[in-house]
Amino acid sequence: MKTKFLIAFFLICSCVFSQVLPPIVKYAPITYGAGNQNWMISQDNNQFVFFANNEGLLEFNGSNWQLYPSPNETIIRSVKVIGDKIFTGSYMEFGFWKRQANGMLKYQSLSKSIKNKILDDEQFWNILNYDQWVVFQSLSRIYIYDTKSGNFKIIAPNNDVIKSFRTLNAIYFQINNEGLFEIEAGKSRLISNNPILKANRIVNVFSIDEGLLISTQKNGFYKLVGTVLSKLHMEIDPALTEGSIYSCELLSDGDLAIGTVSNGVFIVSKEGVVRYHISQSKGLSNNTALSLFEDAEKNLWVGLDNGINCINLQSNIQSYVDDTGALGTVYSSKLHKGKLYVGTNHGLFYKTYKSNEEFQFVNGTKGQVWSLFSYDGTLFCGHDVGTFVVENGNVRSIFSKSGTWKFEGVPGQKQLLLQGNYYGVSILEKVNGQWRFRNKLEGFDYSSKYFELTDAFEIYVSHEYKGVFRLVSDAKLLKIKKYTTYKQPKKGKNASLIKFNNSIYYAYKEGVFKLNNKTKQFSKDTLLSSVFEKDEYTSGKMIVDNTRKLWLFSKNYINYYSFTKLSDELKQNSIPIPASLTNSMLGYENISQLSNSDYFFGTTDGYYTMNINDLALKNYKVSFSSISTNILDEPAHNNILQEEGLFNYKENNINFNYTVPEYNKYINPEYQYILEGFQDNWSEWSSKPTINFKNLPSGDYVFKLKAKFANSSLGNTASYSFTIREPWYSSNIALFFYLIIGVVLARFIHKAYKSYYKKKEDKLIEENNLLLEIKELENEQQMMRVRNEQLLGDVDLKSRELAASTMNLHNKNELLAIIKEDLKKTNKDDNRGVKSVISIINNNITEKDSWNVFKEAFENTDKEFLKKIKTAHPSLTPSDLRLCAYLRLNLSSKEVAPLLNISVRSLEIKRYRLRKKMDLSHEQGLVEYILAI
Repeated sequence: MKTKFLIAFFLICSCVFSQVLPPIVKYAPITYGAGNQNWMISQDNNQFVFFANNEGLLEFNGSNWQLYPSPNETIIRSVKVIGDKIFTGSYMEFGFWKRQANGMLKYQSLSKSIKNKILDDEQFWNILNYDQWVVFQSLSRIYIYDTKSGNFKIIAPNNDVIKSFRTLNAIYFQINNEGLFEIEAGKSRLISNNPILKANRIVNVFSIDEGLLISTQKNGFYKLVGTVLSKLHMEIDPALTEGSIYSCELLSDGDLAIGTVSNGVFIVSKEGVVRYHISQSKGLSNNTALSLFEDAEKNLWVGLDNGINCINLQSNIQSYVDDTGALGTVYSSKLHKGKLYVGTNHGLFYKTYKSNEEFQFVNGTKGQVWSLFSYDGTLFCGHDVGTFVVENGNVRSIFSKSGTWKFEGVPGQKQLLLQGNYYGVSILEKVNGQWRFRNKLEGFDYSSKYFELTDAFEIYVSHEYKGVFRLVSDAKLLKIKKYTTYKQPKKGKNASLIKFNNSIYYAYKEGVFKLNNKTKQFSKDTLLSSVFEKDEYTSGKMIVDNTRKLWLFSKNYINYYSFTKLSDELKQNSIPIPASLTNSMLGYENISQLSNSDYFFGTTDGYYTMNINDLALKNYKVSFSSISTNILDEPAHNNILQEEGLFNYKENNINFNYTVPEYNKYINPEYQYILEGFQDNWSEWSSKPTINFKNLPSGDYVFKLKAKFANSSLGNTASYSFTIREPWYSSNIALFFYLIIGVVLARFIHKAYKSYYKKKEDKLIEENNLLLEIKELENEQQMMRVRNEQLLGDVDLKSRELAASTMNLHNKNELLAIIKEDLKKTNKDDNRGVKSVISIINNNITEKDSWNVFKEAFENTDKEFLKKIKTAHPSLTPSDLRLCAYLRLNLSSKEVAPLLNISVRSLEIKRYRLRKKMDLSHEQGLVEYILAI
């Protein structure tokens, strides 16, 4: 019997494993920055989640993690939010944390007041509350704390306390080998000592209409009505014999969440049917679930032995993760006649839509499936080996000459289909109710991954490495008459081409371009191209669904455009799911419409489904989690959130952390902010939950923050006002002192300028006087120069006169000598009168007297010359001095020779000797030397 149950269970599990599961958000220890194990979970009114972690109290607000180390550096085993306090229990310590005005938590111990009553080595594993009382449970005793009076009551049983439990109207606990007890009037009261409850560890107790539902560690579930204990048989029972239950929670919809030691988490319905089995092989981070908690949005938090997971049980997105690799990467999907077909790189698979069936492989389709196309009641499969027609889970090959990319209908010819192949475009034709290959369009052999046909039999083809082609076909679609390649737009990686609203669009990294049907040219579509702005481009893939929505994909969004109800204008809708989360194959993104609002998205490891009409955010508000400021290069400190900030001028670096406490795996909140007083416009939408402003100038500021979720704006706007003080040197007192200093300085400067200009004026007058004096001196010098020149002229004149006199005297002597000679000739007659005349002549031609007369006249003209030359040349004789005097008068040799009564030849000899006495060089002239003295 047991074997049959196990076989049945594993068959059920194989179906569960193939079903679509809710998204799982994984948080590894390296992500939240704390210990591996998380023993208990709770949530406050702000939707912040708290974890009893090995390293302390761990807080998560949807955006940021914050670890508060335990007060005595021990493992925190329990946590419970009660009102505005977060109670925790650890090793020989319990108390509560309360949020301060700056957003941080501060701890206050309760156990210190009864320190002497706490047992040695006691740890507090659970915290419960009932009305005004808080219950701290260790493995030895139960401490009941009255929050109003501050008093404690202690329940100390003889045996160990296994665990305590809270139902709607009571608090229970299990004592080892004694049974189940209830706390009543501050004392323990036995509820049941049934041997099963004495022998089996109770995991949790829940209140039901009949009595109590009791979950045990290894023997499943029991129902206790009065004193009667009965076994509840459930689908999960066989699994519990293999992996014991460690945690269990009753969910708000009546389902049970069961966490096991080694088999992951089970979600079981009220009827005991297994809805989900989520294990490590199906996306859970770890198979050991130490704690479970359902939050306000009905997410199931799982505290694991190695990390934290959040299961979005109520998410509008459901995922199928193929961890085994059997399904492969999904490239196409189609809902056809109640069957969901999925084309992957491993082949074609199908199953009944909305069933727990496993996917079945379609024989004959092993290999790459590129597309699935439903047309006129027939499902076509584009495959790496050709084209198949799919019928009731079987396929029939109708084309095998080349791989097939996609299919398109022919306007006005329902019996024809165009298919894009690896080597051009070909035609499929329906004959006698059967589809077959008709012909290839001759004249074009390039790969036709994306193509569209117009009513004028023009085919537009997008080739990733060649660009866009325009093909003109004949009316019978037999051959391509001509084709041209567009220079603009250019080719692009992951580019695509599609027909939407009777227009052809081409998308690549430069934007989305629309074909003008008249000019046959492409022009950029501003609205659609906005999807790829700000470096958002990842793929140009475009998809048109059954309800005329155009889908595009970018780095951080899935976008779709739809027509408004009352006009043909396009409306953009952006779903903030980044490509990094969806695991889509870039360039091969694929969507199929399952219903009016349900869509199928293929990924590299399976697929996910989404209801696009159920993306609204519920009851959340954007809020600040912390606001910190700091002086440059110094540590930051947190500020009070509910008061206006007033900061020192140096403390002008401010950091805002904010959050929307939403824990959806795929869709993240987006934020928009403005800092009034510093910015004029709101920022762009961003999922980043923090912003930092550095080196803000002094002034008054208001930081305003808005948020949206899946295009739905939240109702509130968070704001924070703050002022950065003026520096001390800009304060009013400083300005007053500046004014006084300015007045004093102005007066000082005025006096300084006045003194300066007075000195300058005096200096100018002095300079003018000096200039006048200089001018007068220059005039005097000029006059002296003129006078000297006149004197020199006079000297020259006198010298000339002296020379003339000398010459005249010489001539006179010569004349007298001639007369004397003539008279001598008559001397023979002894004429006394003649002798008297000769005597007179001799007296008048005495050469010595002539020289004395000349010397006296020469010295009067040039007083110092003879002294200077005699001093310079002491060896000069009177005859030499005489020659020098004549040369000083600038007389020529012919003029000087007679004066000395010598010939010219003798004079030259005399001059030569004079040069030697003066020791003159060969280059130096005698006359020039004498004139220079």
